[in-house]
Amino acid sequence: MLFLSSRLSATGEIVFVQRPVQVAIPLALTVLPRPPRKIGGESNQIIQFSRTISQVTTPSSQLVNSRKLFYGNLFSRLKSPPHLTEARRLHAVLIVNGFFQRASTDRVFGSQLVNIYVNFGCFQDALLVFEKLPQKSNIGWNAILRGFVDTGQFSNAIHFYNSMLSKGITPDNFTYPLVLKACSGLSSLEEGRRVIEMIEFNQSHHNTQRNIYVECAMIDMFAKCGSLSEARLLFEEMPRKDLASWTAIICGSVQNGEGLEALCLFKRMRSLGIFPDSVIMAAVLPACARLEARHLGMTMHGCTIRNGFEGDVYVSNALIDTYCKCGNTYDAHLVFCNMEYRDHVSWSTLIAGYAQNCLYWESLELYAEMKSSGLRTNAVTAASALPGLANLKWLKQGKEMHGYILKQGFESDVVMGSALIDMYTKCGYVLHGNTDLALEIFRQIWKTNLRPNLVTLVSILPLCIEMGNLRHGKEIHGYATKSCLEAIVSVGNALIDMYCKCGSLEFGLKVFNRMMVKNIVTYNTVISAHGVHGLAEQAFSFFEQMKEAGIRPNKVSFIALLSACSHAGLIDKGWSLYRGMIDDYCIQPEMEHYSCIVDLLGRAGNLEDALKVIKTMPVEPDINVLGSLLAACRVHNKVELTELVGKDILQKNVKDSGYYVLLSNIFASTNRRRDVSAVRTAMREKGLTRKPGRSWIQVGDCIHIFHAGGVHPQINEIQLILKRLLLEIKAEGYMPDKSSFSHDPAIGADELSNLDVGSKSQHCNSH
Repeated sequence: MLFLSSRLSATGEIVFVQRPVQVAIPLALTVLPRPPRKIGGESNQIIQFSRTISQVTTPSSQLVNSRKLFYGNLFSRLKSPPHLTEARRLHAVLIVNGFFQRASTDRVFGSQLVNIYVNFGCFQDALLVFEKLPQKSNIGWNAILRGFVDTGQFSNAIHFYNSMLSKGITPDNFTYPLVLKACSGLSSLEEGRRVIEMIEFNQSHHNTQRNIYVECAMIDMFAKCGSLSEARLLFEEMPRKDLASWTAIICGSVQNGEGLEALCLFKRMRSLGIFPDSVIMAAVLPACARLEARHLGMTMHGCTIRNGFEGDVYVSNALIDTYCKCGNTYDAHLVFCNMEYRDHVSWSTLIAGYAQNCLYWESLELYAEMKSSGLRTNAVTAASALPGLANLKWLKQGKEMHGYILKQGFESDVVMGSALIDMYTKCGYVLHGNTDLALEIFRQIWKTNLRPNLVTLVSILPLCIEMGNLRHGKEIHGYATKSCLEAIVSVGNALIDMYCKCGSLEFGLKVFNRMMVKNIVTYNTVISAHGVHGLAEQAFSFFEQMKEAGIRPNKVSFIALLSACSHAGLIDKGWSLYRGMIDDYCIQPEMEHYSCIVDLLGRAGNLEDALKVIKTMPVEPDINVLGSLLAACRVHNKVELTELVGKDILQKNVKDSGYYVLLSNIFASTNRRRDVSAVRTAMREKGLTRKPGRSWIQVGDCIHIFHAGGVHPQINEIQLILKRLLLEIKAEGYMPDKSSFSHDPAIGADELSNLDVGSKSQHCNSH
């Protein structure tokens, strides 16, 4: 036989040597101390073999005891070697003692070695060892399965599980949670159901009982694959529910957008005397955020303090996110300041939270503070800072950030790509007809191994809205359908919004009707779309559907409904909804609601009532409320009221030149040249310039964009056709209404009377 002995080399290293012996020599595996050498912060322990030598004969009992000692020590060392070096030495012991030979009947030691390599993150080594094993136990199979799952190779994990079944290996309660996690990672509900069928089959035919870990994995799989009803059914059937099972169903409810259900489950869990842990607290807090339940979020904050989780970084990050989403950035900042340790998520969450609440300066100031603290910008932080740059129109700084992103290799991240698209869009690339840069980033994602995800699609679809590019929108819709992303609520909502704003209400409704899950945003989008198209009755019908579905309307719902009433001239219905919003849903009116009511009354000609609403407002009206009344003054030619409203507008620090243009047009239509001059002076003093109107049309693959005052490359052909059309409509008796022409305050009032129809048309707002 061959046995392993050891000697010291010239360099002081242990060398294992195979030596033939003529007698059976029992071995004992011992751990002998050696002068320490640091490996991973621990003293190195050297494995050596000591040879017990007998003269001629060895009693069989001594031989048996020696072998038991050898295997016992080997098994003990294989349980948890302190570092990888010792694991490799154990590997050598197994090799020289024949554990990898075909005749070996061992099913434990080799499989445990596979498990060790997986634990140390050496998955390729584990695969090589696994393939060489003559006999494999469930320990080895489960270790390889866990390696695939831990490295995100979910498809390979499911394939490996199926190969287990094909070789007659019976899965155990360690196998099922792993393969179910792989199904969750792929969102493969059907594959998950097949695994559960196998669990139930083995339970009925082989009397194998699933444990609570398997049941929790089943609940988690159903929830993450979108079948919350099956997850709930399984949860309710569990005879014993521990904290892990409650965590699975509560987290699953939050992930499926059922925030209210998650909070009810949390309350039920607490009523049974089960105390939450930090994982549940960090999971249930986002439910408060989605429901915009600020006071409930504060209550949950108190619960975290009572349970001693205020120092947990994950809970604190969730609290920051909750407060920001509820519009309470002050308390979010307090939580942030009280954190003893802040990770990148802490900074990124508050940076993004400031931007979500339109506090763009604060967002970028915090980002600068993070950099000065010594933390490097990672992909998440960069994506969180980009919205601030986008909304402040800081294109130069945005390009600098883009350069940094390219240097760091973050550009392949789909969330980053979406944030860059959004930044370039808001900084004017679309408004100036240059969609190439934003769309090029979208194309770059395709060149990588990644594919656009739901965040990318939700970011790119607004480009189609800006340009009215229905064709590209349909192409993106096609990709979403093929990639099974259309079923995701946020993608479906973005598609409905794109179709409706591009004038294709029919396609928007088709998307709506195909959606299996609809949330408040879904209904608000479709209600608003019908209102804008003048289909108020249909908008009210969807409102009723929303209530029947158990979805509680929010402030945005009533803005959409009041806008629908305004477009349809339904004053009584509008007032009824307005009162119901306050009395039935306890939603206090905000500026947008007041603006809708003023617009509703103004469009119907009830300008005195609209003025009364403004005067009785508990807060000072903003420019949008006054603008709604001003627009009504122009429609109904109420010059006296225009003077009153105009005085307020001129006193405000308004940055939008559109209101000045509207005011100037009203004065110009009645030849009040002095007032036109005053408006023009106010604009000049405030450094405001009129934003040129624009319009576009898509012909084939080419989008033609027209700017007021601009020159199109085919202007001569266009003017020729327009002249022909003008002659034809004049022959039919049409006379242009000059009062509807838009007057540019930059042009003097004396020049206005000298402008002919053709020149005036160049200054018309394009729609």
